[in-house]
Amino acid sequence: MMIRRFVLLLLLTVCSTGLFAQTTREEMAADLNRTGGVYLAYPTDIAAPTPVPQGYTPCYVSHYGRHGSRYLISDRDYKWVTDLFLRADSVNALSPLGKSLLERLLIIADEADGRGGDLSPLGVRQHRGIAGRLFENYPQIFSGDGKSVSARSTLVVRCVLSMAAFCERLKELNPSLDVTRESSNRYMNYLCYHSPDHGDYTISGPRWKTLYDNFRESHTNPDRLMASLFSDPQFVSRNIDPKDLMWGLYWIASDMQNMEADVTFYDFFTPEELFDLWQVFNLNFYINDASFGGNGTKITDNALPLIRNIIDSADEALGCDTIAATLRFGHDGNLIPLAAAMHIDNCDLVTSDPDSVFRYFAEWKIAPMAGNLQMVFFRNDTNPDDVLVKILLNEKERHIPVTDDLWPYYRWNDVRSYLVSLFEKEPILPTK
Repeated sequence: MMIRRFVLLLLLTVCSTGLFAQTTREEMAADLNRTGGVYLAYPTDIAAPTPVPQGYTPCYVSHYGRHGSRYLISDRDYKWVTDLFLRADSVNALSPLGKSLLERLLIIADEADGRGGDLSPLGVRQHRGIAGRLFENYPQIFSGDGKSVSARSTLVVRCVLSMAAFCERLKELNPSLDVTRESSNRYMNYLCYHSPDHGDYTISGPRWKTLYDNFRESHTNPDRLMASLFSDPQFVSRNIDPKDLMWGLYWIASDMQNMEADVTFYDFFTPEELFDLWQVFNLNFYINDASFGGNGTKITDNALPLIRNIIDSADEALGCDTIAATLRFGHDGNLIPLAAAMHIDNCDLVTSDPDSVFRYFAEWKIAPMAGNLQMVFFRNDTNPDDVLVKILLNEKERHIPVTDDLWPYYRWNDVRSYLVSLFEKEPILPTK
């Protein structure tokens, strides 16, 4: 009965929202930044929240956020491409377009130098903005004296600094907030959990590696790009792996939106090339972190310890009047399975056909830079046991498969029961 009820609610949810309807080539071409996938800078088109039902007051926020905009993971991601173009230029092997590309690489070299994997200034601004809007939309949660905020991040510095930026903005708006900030292995069992057999179901494991490698090979077509950038075909054949270089340039092009330099590399690609490369990148995340067909819930179950912590933290906060927020900071590889495990809108749709993945799943809609899941709680002014909650993904009100006669508000008791039901196949372990 529980399974039949869940399937019915899920179908109703899918039919009732176009939030994650299939992605199209036209949608990607309308904003080439989207072809960067999880490198998409946090969207700024934030709608005003739906008014709070009469008789309820905001009382608590539970939050999981990805770190903000960052530079490419390694300095080498910039350096090897720049060095190759400098070498080509030294032997007059660059076309005029290739020379233009080298000029742009040299423009960004100073900003990128030594910052591989670092949070960028834009990443700081993103988290300050999210915190500021949260405070502005729900001042009752954070105002006054005696309120506490718990903030925890993974051990990665860009996550720690994202947490710092978020908390700093809250403290600016109410200096009396008691904000505890922690980054510790103690909390990694839910902030960034991966099961022992996680690798067997990802592109690094035997199940999907060949499928992924073949898809990547067929969607990486560098001949036109190489011919446009280099005037000497022999230099290319002797010194360059065209597919590797195409991917190296794609990463740089995708991440420019997260840097301060006003430079673009998109004009070196055709929209179709960008779309094909993004499909490969998107498939990577779908297999590694979401609901790729054939994996069952092996991947999305990685979010269960985090969901357990969400439940436990909410129970504690709702049992007192002093806890304003529980803030958590991690990565795209945690936010994507969380959205799928909770069945938020269509984040959990399943396909096993790599050519159709983009129609069912787009990682940039779930986990752009600074992507976040917020659960905002509202207590009845006359009945403290009557609590509502709404779910926001990237500050947009979303559906989950729970009776939603008050949407975007749900009754917390219903949501809590639903979240607990996700653990029916295994014991619910407490988190610290």
